Amino acid sequence: MRATVLVRPKPGILDPQGQAVGNSLRHLGFEVGEARVGKLVDVELTTDDRDEALAQLEQMCEQLLTNPLIESYAIELERA
Repeated sequence: MRATVLVRPKPGILDPQGQAVGNSLRHLGFEVGEARVGKLVDVELTTDDRDEALAQLEQMCEQLLTNPLIESYAIELERA
């Protein structure tokens, strides 16, 4: 089973990369309010059980992929 984990800074958390991207876009003439920069992690799991996959992915996010104090995450699953 394949999974995509989207990690973003939580609202209200300072995002220097997002600020730099937003400023650069405005300098290029684009009208943008706010830009936030996150990360995308693609994972291929060996299980075909959806519930087990979600449980594993949540553990991965809490232990390694995110900083739960300042980041949130969203998980998308698809069958390989």
